[in-house]
Amino acid sequence: MRVIGLDVGEKRIGVARVDSGTRIAVPVGFVEVNGSEWNEIERIAELNNTTFFVLGLPRSNEGNETAQSLYVRNFAKTLISKIPDAKVRFQDESLTSVEAENRLKARKKKYEKGEIDTEAATIILQDFIENFKEPEIKPPEETNVIEKEVDKVKRNTKRVTKWISGSAALIIVVLLAVGGALWYKDYQTKKRAEYYAQLEAEMEPEVFDFTIKPGETIAQIKANLAKEGYSNEEIEEAFNANYDYDFLRERPAGASLEGFLFGDTHEFYKNATVKEIIDKFLGEMGRTIEENNLRAKYAERDLSLFEGITLASIVQKEAPSPDYSPEQPTVAQVFLLRLSYGIPLGSDVTVSYALNIVDPGRESYTDNESSLKVDSCYNTRLYAGLPCGPISNPGLSALLAVADPSDTAYLYFLTGDDGVMYYSYTEFEHNQNIVEHCGEFCKISL
Repeated sequence: MRVIGLDVGEKRIGVARVDSGTRIAVPVGFVEVNGSEWNEIERIAELNNTTFFVLGLPRSNEGNETAQSLYVRNFAKTLISKIPDAKVRFQDESLTSVEAENRLKARKKKYEKGEIDTEAATIILQDFIENFKEPEIKPPEETNVIEKEVDKVKRNTKRVTKWISGSAALIIVVLLAVGGALWYKDYQTKKRAEYYAQLEAEMEPEVFDFTIKPGETIAQIKANLAKEGYSNEEIEEAFNANYDYDFLRERPAGASLEGFLFGDTHEFYKNATVKEIIDKFLGEMGRTIEENNLRAKYAERDLSLFEGITLASIVQKEAPSPDYSPEQPTVAQVFLLRLSYGIPLGSDVTVSYALNIVDPGRESYTDNESSLKVDSCYNTRLYAGLPCGPISNPGLSALLAVADPSDTAYLYFLTGDDGVMYYSYTEFEHNQNIVEHCGEFCKISL
């Protein structure tokens, strides 16, 4: 049986889940409290095929309920009204968020506020499951079977006692009772195992995980969807569909979804449509934009949201990382300074993106010299300013790097043959770095 744990807050709701078989609570994520939280909770319940919820019930240090406790109880009432067959249990908790934050700090990784709520939900659910006992299963037919066997034993015992002594009859009764009990225990154990096996099969729908890695392009995402068995027709139709998100309306007319599919892994039913998959990743991008106040932070850099995401997509490709890259803030600083000076960004990764559009097989552009001259609005070697749109789907660290670049003043950078980033202030220094550190890597074909 699967159980969903919720750490209920006024801004976010942390979510975790546990299977009664493994009894190890795992984090799921968090839901923003913005009016759509009930639809998201219903979706999570449906995806996990359960209506069993455990809610953390805050208490003071003295063990008394608080105003937040009342908020959680009212939340539970609404939950039951939204999901009529919901089963809700409360798990007493206090200072769970503090413990969650301490755990995240101990892991020595950067974390967001939503991750604290998720970790808190996991702690709450683990505390609950460690003391939870499922009700004993005793199907009616098994009771009837054993009762019939007991009656049969009694009748046979009465017949036997007519012919043998009282002591012998007692021995027979004991043997029959013990044999019947052992038979029933074995029968009940087998039936219970069969029942739980069937229950777990019913509780685990056919699902699959789909991942978008930071830095992947729409072309790569489409290829991965095709590997999952979706037709090219359905994929193209979904990517050309309209999606109702404010941040998408800020794109220039005709812009694709490139850059707006937030890198993450999500679980979907086998019958999920491509449109549903895309919508999930777009929703994640929307939450990331709002959670990190990216519009306002990009505006401080004289960038619109679209421009900030476009620059982040370049930073992601120049300093790739699935999680956090310490180089990304400095790479972002280089590009932002070049933009302010009107100097072309000079990014080779934008040239590669342009070539993948006009000549993916490199049949016309066979060498780097000709490739750098490809006439495209994505070619930042040829044209100053930002390209006409994102060149990848950036991860959180790249998005934040543009919002908060490093406090440096470099104008050039390169990745050396040793994988180290080398920065410089002048073109002369940059050329020296090429000679000293980039004998092979800088010659790789675009």
